[in-house]
Amino acid sequence: MIDNSSLKILEKSLEGELFFDDLHKSLYATDASVYRKIPVAVAFPKNNNDIKLLITFAKNNSTTLIPRTAGTSLAGQCVGDGIVVDVSKYFTNILAFDEQQKTIKVQPGVIRDDLNRFLKPFGLFFGPNTSTSNRCMIGGMVGNNSSGSTSIKYGVTRDKVLGLKTILSDGTEAEFSAINSQQFRNKSIENSLEGSIYKTLLFELSAAENQLEIKKEFPKSTIHRRNTGYAVDEFLTADIFGGELDTINIAQFLAGSEGTLAFTTEITLQLDSLPPTHSIMVCPHFSNVNESLKATVIAMKHNLYTCELMDKVVLDCTKNNREQSKNRFFLQGDPEAVLMLEVKADSIEKAENQAEKLIHDLQNNGFGYHHPKVYGKDIQKVLDLRKAGLGLLGNMVGDDKAVACIEDTAVDLNDLPAYIEEFSAIMDKYEQKAVYYAHAGAGELHLRPILNLKKSEDVALFRKITTETAKLVKKYNGSFSGEHGDGIVRAEFIPLMIGEKNYQLLKRIKKAFDPDNVFNKGKITDAFPMDKNLRYEVDRKEPEIKTLLDFSDSEGILKLAEKCNGSGDCRKSPEAGGTLCPSYRATKNEKDTTRARANALREFLTNSEKVNKFNHKELKKVFDLCLSCKACASECPSNVDVASLKAEFLYQYQETNGYSFRSKLFANNAKYNKLGSKFPVITNLLTNTALAKSIMGVAQERTVPKLAKQPLSTWLNKHNGISASKKVYLFNDEFTNFYDTEIGKDAVILLEKLGYEVLHIQHEESARSFISKGFLKEAKNIANKNIAAFKNIISEKTPLIGIEPSAILTFKDEYIRLAEDISAAKKVAQHCFTIEEFLANEIINGNISSDKFTDKPLNLKIHGHCHQKALSSTHASFTCLNLPKNYNVTIMNTGCCGMAGSFGYEKEHYKVSMQVGEDTLFPKVRNCDTTTEIVASGTSCRHQIYDGTQRIAKHTVTLLKEALL
Repeated sequence: MIDNSSLKILEKSLEGELFFDDLHKSLYATDASVYRKIPVAVAFPKNNNDIKLLITFAKNNSTTLIPRTAGTSLAGQCVGDGIVVDVSKYFTNILAFDEQQKTIKVQPGVIRDDLNRFLKPFGLFFGPNTSTSNRCMIGGMVGNNSSGSTSIKYGVTRDKVLGLKTILSDGTEAEFSAINSQQFRNKSIENSLEGSIYKTLLFELSAAENQLEIKKEFPKSTIHRRNTGYAVDEFLTADIFGGELDTINIAQFLAGSEGTLAFTTEITLQLDSLPPTHSIMVCPHFSNVNESLKATVIAMKHNLYTCELMDKVVLDCTKNNREQSKNRFFLQGDPEAVLMLEVKADSIEKAENQAEKLIHDLQNNGFGYHHPKVYGKDIQKVLDLRKAGLGLLGNMVGDDKAVACIEDTAVDLNDLPAYIEEFSAIMDKYEQKAVYYAHAGAGELHLRPILNLKKSEDVALFRKITTETAKLVKKYNGSFSGEHGDGIVRAEFIPLMIGEKNYQLLKRIKKAFDPDNVFNKGKITDAFPMDKNLRYEVDRKEPEIKTLLDFSDSEGILKLAEKCNGSGDCRKSPEAGGTLCPSYRATKNEKDTTRARANALREFLTNSEKVNKFNHKELKKVFDLCLSCKACASECPSNVDVASLKAEFLYQYQETNGYSFRSKLFANNAKYNKLGSKFPVITNLLTNTALAKSIMGVAQERTVPKLAKQPLSTWLNKHNGISASKKVYLFNDEFTNFYDTEIGKDAVILLEKLGYEVLHIQHEESARSFISKGFLKEAKNIANKNIAAFKNIISEKTPLIGIEPSAILTFKDEYIRLAEDISAAKKVAQHCFTIEEFLANEIINGNISSDKFTDKPLNLKIHGHCHQKALSSTHASFTCLNLPKNYNVTIMNTGCCGMAGSFGYEKEHYKVSMQVGEDTLFPKVRNCDTTTEIVASGTSCRHQIYDGTQRIAKHTVTLLKEALL
């Protein structure tokens, strides 16, 4: 048992960080697998010396180091009871690049897609491409020997590894790269741990008996996805061990070793030239999975660059996903399976010729009932749909989940149909509806049974199905671990897959590299049991968690948090696009990810013994930097709405610990603005003084928004509007009413000029401030009053429209969880729109035309509000602003602005807020020339843009009103 005093000494000696608090240990107890082990500590080393200190500490304290990058492992490689060593924060540099030799040297924390963005201008890329490529890191890809959708053309990670710089288990550094036989022998006589490793490998792999056993028991060499155990079979291709190659490379042997043999600090990779630019994706539809697999054998004769499969289970998951539903455009009917077959050529004509030959061949063999072709940017949409499959499988409501245990089997392509037929028989025997998707062209399908691992009978089934599948894979001389690795879930089966003699060989090799089990104990050799240390305690009565928000759509708040399967979409970089997750992008701390918040909430709600299970400072800490942007509700494949989780947490926590003065001030913003608007000039002067900011807890650097001279409600009551057959109700939100009155006036005038009668009634504020600050009782009261006010007047013919996205979209989102009259709330939500949505729909329906607007040219750049992107559409703004014929409109990929209501004003959040803005938004705004109009629908966004760039952004309706003839 390691005590905290020794960890404190270690902490002081490191240049990086070491955490051994309950929060960090709980966050790193899981990855994307079904396992959970509480680590001793979590380390963020800054340099090689830190890693050496960690190795020495682990050795002296009989513990182990678990290397980790993005933590997206499906097999449990990143789970252990030692020290988790996270290199994703500091080991993130590209160290050297040789364009002529097509090689690059990187640290293990470089993200795969970021690397390829760097390489693209040079016409090069790193081929292996996992479904997690926008956040997975090269170190993890090497550790797992990752493959992905491109392996049929570009091979696996092992094929690309030229060299590794490592730190061995005694703290010495060793560099591995291709050497000849004599150099290998010379190494074996060196008096060092490195020399001992070479000596062991030379002795063991020169033995004829061992060579024979390897050839007899290891998977077929025609299967290029082979990750079962250590890749000793690769050594036999070298002439020193009887093969034909004149070099041998231990770096390639370390690829796939899951961090159990050495700690990698630098990786040298072989790159490929970018593929031909002209692509066509053929997506044949099938009536059953087996037919699609037989079709795959035919399709693979056509020089494909992609050959992927999705079955109906995965396709059905995409129907209700906000982000992925729009990527289903190519589907016809309700297919049981769809293949994604991509051909490429240096001209579109050649690509068309290849695609037609492929379709003709499939049709001649009677495969598929529909064969659509997809072009251009639409191809990426189809690939995104397939990539989202992993996370979407975690989006099932309830405790039954598609469990990763047999999802990594690979067989020879010609064996695939027969193998799947036998596998399906196993599934039928256990009354399982398995999931089939992914890399059909590589002989690997991600097969998943649907199990509830909270129940002992399903845990028993977990083992039975895995064992029977392992035996079936062995029958076909396949690889039980194709690209996801052995980890915990499959390491136990290595003796079965490669034979006991080979397994003992692996143990001797592990001993040579790591005699004290310093590196990732329990993986590959001496494995942890595959059915122990599961994420959830088996047969435990779940705690009853009462909430004010209605989480019944997920069967309660706990199950909503549990929908996070750890796939880590919230860790993608700003360059990857989207918004998720802005606070992580700013800090690069796992603590500030969506995943961390869901994991922490799950951990404490499940295991807390307090009466109020929300009453934990650790939860307050993990939710602190959540901007409630709602990106997780759409960009996360599992739709884990952390903004709602945060609102409920704040309410529950504050009910026990009290509500702060500042929270009360911001939550009751509308009430105090009503008072302040009686004397707006005086109020504006006072609120922007240093003393007032200090009292309010506002950052001194901020400019507090100024109240308008007159609330919009006053103007509306005096305004003589028009009568018209087309009518809309305006929701006069609290931000437009008190701050952005001129925008409200612009909206009314614009609508009237376009022929709409603008109606307004007395109603409550939106409750946005109350929700964001956790004042849910007050928010519920407001929601009930607003629904009651609007339920009998809002309809398809008289919709409710709003100007501020975060306010009007509460009707579509939080009110459904707050309102007592849910059916009325859902009815109002159906006919509730942002003003951009309404105008865009009217344009599409032909009710608004360009002839009422100027033909003068103007460049406009749109920054979308986070709630608008997550719950509505920024494209509605694009459609509206294209009404003037010569307006040149672009939607900027700007993520979150960082203001998030009161968040960016709060003094302790100011720096993070500005960093979020700097990640994407501010540089893009600064790059716009002064004649370009910046467009932002959110009041927070406009204030943040001004504070960060001194540029004034305008609302869409203001620009349209200015464009009227």
